[in-house]
This record gives sequence, structure tokens and C-alpha cells, in this order.
Amino acid sequence: MTDLTRLTAAETAAAIATGEASAVDVAQAHLDRIGAVDEKVHAFLHVDTEGALDAARAVDERRAKGEKLGPLAGVPLALKDIFTTKGIPTTVGSKILEGWIPPYDATVTKRLKDAGIVILGKTNMDEFAMGSSTENSAYGPTGNPWDLTRIPGGSGGGSSAALASYQAPLAIGTDTGGSIRQPAAVTGTVGVKPTYGGVSRYGMVAFSSSLDQGGPCARTVLDAALLHEAIAGYDPLDSTSIDAPVPSVVEAARNGNVQGMRIGVVKEFGGEGYQAGVMQRFNESVELLRELGAEIVEISCPSFKLALPAYYLIAPSEASSNLARFDAMRYGLRVGDDGTKSAEEVTALTREAGFGDEVKRRIILGTYALSSGYYDAYYGSAQKVRTLISRDFEAAFGTVDVLVSPTTPTTAFPIGERADDPMAMYLADLCTIPSNLAGNAAMSIPCGLAPEDGLPVGLQIIAPAMADDRLYRVGAAVEAALTGRWGHPLLEEAPAL
Repeated sequence: MTDLTRLTAAETAAAIATGEASAVDVAQAHLDRIGAVDEKVHAFLHVDTEGALDAARAVDERRAKGEKLGPLAGVPLALKDIFTTKGIPTTVGSKILEGWIPPYDATVTKRLKDAGIVILGKTNMDEFAMGSSTENSAYGPTGNPWDLTRIPGGSGGGSSAALASYQAPLAIGTDTGGSIRQPAAVTGTVGVKPTYGGVSRYGMVAFSSSLDQGGPCARTVLDAALLHEAIAGYDPLDSTSIDAPVPSVVEAARNGNVQGMRIGVVKEFGGEGYQAGVMQRFNESVELLRELGAEIVEISCPSFKLALPAYYLIAPSEASSNLARFDAMRYGLRVGDDGTKSAEEVTALTREAGFGDEVKRRIILGTYALSSGYYDAYYGSAQKVRTLISRDFEAAFGTVDVLVSPTTPTTAFPIGERADDPMAMYLADLCTIPSNLAGNAAMSIPCGLAPEDGLPVGLQIIAPAMADDRLYRVGAAVEAALTGRWGHPLLEEAPAL
């Protein structure tokens, strides 16, 4: 039989449905793969061997009874450790929640289980999703399977690395400033940030509530679409959830075609600071879209140049508010509670010990931006910039169907290279942040290897809010054309671990 870990999610589901393989066989194959390679990759923080096999066994039993199952029933998945999972740890990559066992499932977790998807475990991440490299995890960095000395992207590097190392065919990430798309770009995988409110945030530990969005990660566009439909949809438990039908993303992924579409190239995403090989592969992708029948239009969005500073006022401000709940009184770590200290002292000692440097940096910055006398100058001004960015998108989508750009300015950089330079680290999300500020949909797909270093480059596709299906239509067309040109999926070029 073909190596079960090398199948796509759609192929895996078909093999289980036809009886070629059982869900238990598939789960065990992936657990064995995790056992063989994850010591080197460190994609997982917790592997739920018993829970995964029990879930797989339940799928096999239901299938044997003739029950109707979902299209991904029995397919394994790696879940970012920011979603609560009843009975197994949720740490958010932080010491402050080390060992915490939630008493409930996040809505995304519940929908995965209801779909019969087998959760293998929880993946490594930058602490509280604050980072662009997965170096800020309290439990150590994750390596990029293309080169274990390099970063797998952040903050969801564990999920992207699990896909690229064939430890799981599907994964879930979250995207606050690019944390699904940026890891996808540097690992040669597919990552989608749905429209804000398209996937429930209930049970997703909050970083920046007006920006955070969960979404699918996969190795193919169709797999991402299948997972998108499994987790999306209205949730009354989330006040920001959109009460509207989920766009037909699977249909779009099965019928990728850009013939007659108008596709905008964002003028502001390019030039100084962009790696030459990244721009070369991006420009080739634009020409490919033209060959496939799209009309290419240059679009200027001048406010995008202000996105990075606006983001780094809004996100830390919301983080300083959200993280105030970690006070040692309710759950998680508690330090100094020996009976001699006040509650305030215990809280201070716990937060000092439990939060890492990047989290502290953002809390301090956000608290300052929200303080009396500075609110209007900083946070208020950033929100005005956010409005300008939304208007630039609105104007652009009045002219074109989707926008395209590089996903990241560079390929994966070496672990430790930017550890002492937060500003250089923040620049990794230069192209992705505007979509978070505006709340629209965006995707990253592989578009080749940079000639300088042989590492993956991502093509970003951006669509209007609630037009997520356009991402899949364009992404599937490009993916099919490039796979035909290369003769195989890009990941087949990754070195064996």
C-alpha cells in the first residue's frame, strides 16, 4: 500500500471510505511518523495517542454500521495549541498555562470532532501567537522541515511544520497578522485566513480580538477547502461570528479557473527589502496568471505602507487587555503563594515568571498606547489608519476580483538570526497585515523555490470579505498549472528528514 502519510487529505478520506485503509491504520501511520521525526522537528507540544486512536476507531465503527459520515471522516489533523481541547492540555506556547487542562472544547475543536476528523495533538506556536518565527514558544523553537536550522514561520510554525514533514495532512492555525499565511509560505504549504468572523473564535485563546482569525492549513488547495467548510459557519457563542452561508469554497477549489478575471498586483508590495528570488517567483506567478487568461492590473493602495505601525499599536493594545485575565487567581501558573504575600504580589510574580519577553514587550507597549493622554494619539490614530486601509481595499476591489502579492518579503531565515531585533522580525508580516486590519480573506500557496537558497516562496491571494471562494478559484488554477509545470507537488523537493 502507498505510504499513508504521503496522501493528501482528499486521497486519505477516499482510501478510508472505500475500505482501502481503516481510520485506525491512517492514525497509527501518522503517530508512527510523529514518533520517527518530531524529535528533530518539534512540531508538537502534546501528542494525544490514545485520543487519536479512539477517535479513529469510532469512525471505523460508524462506517461499519453504514452511518453517513463527513467528507474528512478519519483524516488526521494537527491542532494549534491555542484552541481549547477538553481533557488534554492547552498551553498557548506559554509557561503561564503549562499543564492547564480545559473543561470544554473550542467551537473549532468541536466541529472537527463532529466531522470525524482525528486530532493527533497540539502544535507548537509563538507564545500567545505573538511572533513570526515560532522562536517565542516557551517550549523551544520548531524547525523548518526544508532546513531544520531555519524557522517554520510564526506564530503557527508547529502546524506548518507538521504538514511539511508529513506528520499530518491537515492542520489548524490562527492568523492575527499573518500567522497562517506566513508559515505556509516558508514551508511550501497552503494556508488560508478566512474572512474575519467566518470561523468561530469561541474557545480560541485571545491575543487581539479584532484581528484574530482561525483557519485551515493543508498541503493542497482542495484539502484546505474541505477543512474550511468543516470548521466555518455561524456560531452564536461568538459575538463576531457572521450569520451568513459559508462561501462555496470546495466547489471553487475543484473548478479552479481564472479565465476572464481581473487580478490586481499591489504596487506597494515590492522593491527594497524584498529578496530577489522571492520577487522572481512572484513575477513568474503573475505571468502564469496572465497565461491562464486573467487580466493583470497594477493597483496602488498607499495606506498599506502604514499597516505595520498601525498593527503594532492595535494588536498590543488589545493584547494588554486580553492578557490581564492571567492573574494567578483563576487558572494556570501561580508563583509566590506562600501565605506571606498579597494577591497583587502573587499576580506580579506569576506574570513575571509566566510570560516571555515578547509577550511582556507587547503588554507594555499596549498598556502605554491605551494610557490616559496617549489613547487618541496612538490607539485612536491607528484605528483611523485601519479605516484608510479598508477604504483602499474597497477601492481596489471595485476594479479587480482579487489582489496578489508575495506572502513574505524573504524565505525562511535562520533560527536566532532576528532574535535580538524585534523590528526585523516584525517585517516578516509586511504583506499579510493589511488583510487582518481590514478583515477580508487571504491565502498563501506555494509558487516555487527561491534560486538563492532553494527554499519555498509563497504567493498571496487576497479577496473581499465573504468572497473566500475566489481565493480557492485562483489558488486551484495556479496550483494545477505549477504542479503540471514541475511534474510533482513542490513538497516532493523537500529533503528527507
